[in-house]
Amino acid sequence: MRTIVLAVVVLFLVPLAVTAQQPAAPATAGAVETNPVSNAVRKILERQSKNIVAAAEEMPADKFGYKPTPTQMTFAALVEHTAGTNNFLCAQISGTSSPPEEKLSENDPKDKLMGALKASFDYCTQALVKVDDSKLGELIEFFGGRRVSRAAGMITLATAFADHYGMAAMYLRLNGLVPPTAKPKE
Repeated sequence: MRTIVLAVVVLFLVPLAVTAQQPAAPATAGAVETNPVSNAVRKILERQSKNIVAAAEEMPADKFGYKPTPTQMTFAALVEHTAGTNNFLCAQISGTSSPPEEKLSENDPKDKLMGALKASFDYCTQALVKVDDSKLGELIEFFGGRRVSRAAGMITLATAFADHYGMAAMYLRLNGLVPPTAKPKE
C-alpha cells in the first residue's frame, strides 16, 4: 500500500509542484517568483479539489459503503476523512478558524457527505488566499497534538490530496469505474 501511495505522490504531486513553481510568463530571464511554496500549494489545491470531488461524485451512492478489505475504510469514511483533514490543515496553515463542523458519519447519505467535502475545499480555497511564504518556519498545531512548521503543514496538505485521490481512484477501479484523471479528454 505504501508503494502505491508513493507512486501516486510521485505521479501526481511532483509534476504539479514543478509546474506550479514556474511563472506563467516571466518578465525577464531569471525572474524569481514571489511565494513559490504558497502558490504551488494553491495550484495543487485547485487541481486536486476538482479531481477528488469528481471522484466522489463518480461513485454511486449505493457503493459509498464499499471497502476493498475488512481493515480499510469505506468510501464514505474516505470522503468524511478528506473533508475533516482539509478543514483542520487549512485552518492551521492559514491561522483562521475552521468552519463549524457538522458531525459526520460514514453512514450519512452521499449528498450530505458530498456537501461537506465541497465545503471543505471551498474553505481551503478561501483560507489559503492570503497565505504567503513569509511564515513558513512558524509552528502550527498538527495531528496528535504535535507542532510542526507551517511549511510541513502545507506539504502534508498537498500529499494528503494525492493520497486521498489515489485511494478514491483505486476504489472506483475496483468497482469497474474510471477515475476522473483516467477518462479521455472530451
